[in-house]
Amino acid sequence: MTQEELILTHLKSGRSITPLEALELYGCFRLASRISDLKKKYPLKIEKTMVGNNGKKFASYSIGIKEDLFA
Repeated sequence: MTQEELILTHLKSGRSITPLEALELYGCFRLASRISDLKKKYPLKIEKTMVGNNGKKFASYSIGIKEDLFA
């Protein structure tokens, strides 16, 4: 599976993903780029949330799944 497919499967399972998780789980250094590619291919509503940790902010991506979206 490609990184894009792995990330899409991860998001479809209802979980969010951060850049660090993408690197650890899928070896993906450029999560924002993979998310952009997914948005171009699928009618996804991807939500980006900025999360703070020790004064640093990072993105967390998730999708709202509609039952017919992936049917």
